[in-house]
Amino acid sequence: MAMSLNSAAGRGSRRGRRRAHSARLMSEINVTPFVDVMLVLLIIFMVAAPLLTVGVPIDLPETRASALNSDTQPITISIRDNGEIYIQETPVPIDEVVPKLEAIAQTGYDERIYIRGDQNADYGTIMQVMGRINQAGFKNLGLVTLQEQDN
Repeated sequence: MAMSLNSAAGRGSRRGRRRAHSARLMSEINVTPFVDVMLVLLIIFMVAAPLLTVGVPIDLPETRASALNSDTQPITISIRDNGEIYIQETPVPIDEVVPKLEAIAQTGYDERIYIRGDQNADYGTIMQVMGRINQAGFKNLGLVTLQEQDN
């Protein structure tokens, strides 16, 4: 009887070894899904990046001034050649420019505001907008132009 127990134990131990061998952990890292996700994200960002610019089409004047460096995203006011005024991409009547700015200014009256005036826009309209913004208490105004091209 003792002999039969040993022979059964011997067979069982072989099975046990096979199970332990098949249950080993795989030590390789499969990077294929990671590469696939990264390529998809790269394509999405390449397509989306050109769409992140301000969307009001105006013809900016050119100047020799250098570009300003800014850490935060400024509020952009665009004035088209026909006198239409836009805050970011939303059309706004001139009487509502200051209340809208006060509502969306995150840092209060220290908010950086860029004014983009079409080179064919009425100078008086641009100065009216700037005057109202300045009178409301916003002091961080800037005019946006294009770099002058040397011919």
